[in-house]
Amino acid sequence: MNGTEIKSATAAEKKIVIDTITLAFSSDPIMRWIYPDAQSFIETGPNLFDAMAGNSLLTDSCFISPGCTGVAMWLGPGVKPDESLLAPITKKIRPEIMEDLMGLLDEVETYHPKDDNLWFLPLIGVDPAHRGKGLGSALMEYATQKFDSLGVPAYLESSNPQNVSLYLRHGFEVMAEVQCGSSPVMRPMLRVPR
Repeated sequence: MNGTEIKSATAAEKKIVIDTITLAFSSDPIMRWIYPDAQSFIETGPNLFDAMAGNSLLTDSCFISPGCTGVAMWLGPGVKPDESLLAPITKKIRPEIMEDLMGLLDEVETYHPKDDNLWFLPLIGVDPAHRGKGLGSALMEYATQKFDSLGVPAYLESSNPQNVSLYLRHGFEVMAEVQCGSSPVMRPMLRVPR
């Protein structure tokens, strides 16, 4: 590792965790396709990120770098997104992309492994002011060392082509490139334990 101390975030750190992820995803191709204007992204993004991965904060599987400049929100075996938070969020999606979005999500879901020991990474991101310092790599190394010691697989869905090389360096393999209608490409990626 690069000397960056990674730790598990606590539930008390939820706001800064969500704020960091929101900053990190402010230029994400999928997020900005769904919410192209700043106001809808800022109003909806934090709630969406909480729904997608907020439960990681309850299970010691949200890993952060010092100052919460980088965040990896993992869902361990049996931990799911909070679907009760998703209903109000879906109402804010532009109707003209809804069919393409649902098609994209349905197709990507076919690649999601059904392994009971699987660790899933819905969200990883670094505050743009702190990119290029190895924080994403430190977060990935911390998690993958844990998964290797447990002998469990890990899965993610890359929404940003700029991040694929990071995941490849840490042992993930691209399963497919999925695109539906007007959507950007999404890449489901799997890592087997080493």
